[in-house]
Amino acid sequence: MPQPGFVVQAYRYALDPSATTRQMMFSHCGAARASFNWAVTWVEASWWQRRAEESYGVPEDGLTHWRPWSLPALRKVFNEAKKIDPRFAGWWEENSKEAYSTGLANAAAAFDNYAKSKQGKRKGKRVGMPRRKSKHRARLACRFTTGTIRVEADRRHVTLPRLGTIRTHESTRKLERRVSNGTARILSATIRYERGRWFVSFQVEVKRELERVARPQVAVGVDLGVKVLAVMADSLGEIRCIPNPAHYDTALKTLGRMSRRVCRRQGPDRRTGQKPSKRWLKANTERNRVHHRVAHLRADALHKLTTTITSEYGTVVVEDLNVAGMLRNRRLARKIADAGFGEIRRQITYKTKRNGCRTVVASRWYPSSKTCSDCGAVKAKLPLHVRVFDCDSCPLVMDRDENAARNLAALAAACMTGTGVAGDQDARAPKPRGADRKTRVTRPSRKAEAGRAGGTRLPHQQQKETRDRTQTKALTLW
Repeated sequence: MPQPGFVVQAYRYALDPSATTRQMMFSHCGAARASFNWAVTWVEASWWQRRAEESYGVPEDGLTHWRPWSLPALRKVFNEAKKIDPRFAGWWEENSKEAYSTGLANAAAAFDNYAKSKQGKRKGKRVGMPRRKSKHRARLACRFTTGTIRVEADRRHVTLPRLGTIRTHESTRKLERRVSNGTARILSATIRYERGRWFVSFQVEVKRELERVARPQVAVGVDLGVKVLAVMADSLGEIRCIPNPAHYDTALKTLGRMSRRVCRRQGPDRRTGQKPSKRWLKANTERNRVHHRVAHLRADALHKLTTTITSEYGTVVVEDLNVAGMLRNRRLARKIADAGFGEIRRQITYKTKRNGCRTVVASRWYPSSKTCSDCGAVKAKLPLHVRVFDCDSCPLVMDRDENAARNLAALAAACMTGTGVAGDQDARAPKPRGADRKTRVTRPSRKAEAGRAGGTRLPHQQQKETRDRTQTKALTLW
């Protein structure tokens, strides 16, 4: 836990290593992967042995003992095995001890997650047994917690254990100034290879004061979309629209041309052992460079958007979107993934905490788009292609996203006064509705009935759209 008044923050810099240093960094990351695989194999060997002994009828007292997977136990056994194991004996001294400790720590965490998930103590999807990491697909990373970890005074180099002093692409002024002033302390450093570059992330304990926002008494509702990335409506009535930059769509033409070029080259084939040609490697590198540029542009745009929101408003209301479910829509999946809805919510959550503000998360079933922001009437159905909200109970006609943003901004007042309608913030709102998750039209039966061709029914017998209703019975999965 950080000290009172301190927070744990990361500082990330792109590295510019020499050829020798780059080879050493690859070696350290490979050592972390090798120690992880060793730990997984060593622990699971006792599991399979016990299962085999049980099939032979061996009693419980005679079964092989469970092997522990805590980090101290793994480290103790590995330090003895690495000197005699032929997989490590010839080269383990070339890397820092932190490289092997990284793999062992990851293995211990993986087994803990598996055990907690199987016992029902871990939220989210079920976690399976840890698996060995592939040499071709594993992410290259190594964490240093001890040794010489510092930012040099010239603000252009960093020093890491066994790797020495490495030049950075950008200035480390912000971190170096804090460390020299005594307002920050480096806890660890992690090197990672991603997007064709080496990066170093410093985990730093920083003394950070709360940043006062521009309008602390104003709440804003943020409605995310595809055509317009974000529509913001504050409690004062101001509405702003942030257009979607669509970085990936902009680069699609270039990516298509480069992908065709890659397909014309001789690529790798693991089934036949065919090696890629140099022209294929060159073309693939050029294509990856475009992908990396799109990812960097997206990250930069999202950080600027969330920083602007959290530095101005005291309360931010966002929706609990089912992004994984939205990605199943084959027509909108690419645009939704390019927008980064989940990343926007994650950044808003931690940046509001950093500024001493609050984040209100609207329920996933809250009908923000179907609720009138003036009178509170709720439509039973509002298809996605209908972009204008036309209230049936009052003369309100406005863009559906702006209407949803106004309703989200009203939820900030709902937390205090119990309201949920933008146009009526002083009245008490009824209990939350749960039936708007059932808005599908109930289609009449097509089976023919007696006296009616094609199953037609009288007007009073026709089934109407299912209206919103309170959920009276708990939903179950089976």
